[in-house]
Amino acid sequence: MTAVAAGNTIKLHYTGTFDDGEVFDSSRKAEPFEFEVGAGQVIPGFDQAVIGMKVGETKQVRLEEEDAYGPYNQEMVFDADPNQFEEGLSPETGQQFQTQLEDGTPLVLRVKSVDDGKVVLDANHPMAGKILNFDLELVEIV
Repeated sequence: MTAVAAGNTIKLHYTGTFDDGEVFDSSRKAEPFEFEVGAGQVIPGFDQAVIGMKVGETKQVRLEEEDAYGPYNQEMVFDADPNQFEEGLSPETGQQFQTQLEDGTPLVLRVKSVDDGKVVLDANHPMAGKILNFDLELVEIV
């Protein structure tokens, strides 16, 4: 039976949880998730976890923050002037905005807080700094 190797396109089902058991994502109620192994389409630990799996095999993996979305970087949290936002737009805690870096890379900013004429924005991925657990089931090597 063939085992998954870098360059394979695979389909798998997964359920992702935090250490407290909270499910943050799952493919179980939809089509299996499809991606090319080693192509940088998924977080590094997810790519590594599927290498060597065979169709029908299940596996549980725990990904430290370095193998997931990276550590939380306090330098990516900064203050903004409310006047920088489009006219008529008043930022509220929890809102998300998309902007672009100078090279055109999209960047999502979350409003962390709004206080006394100061807006605190966070450019970290929402899952940065988190340990992620995955239950994997390889469905197909395409």
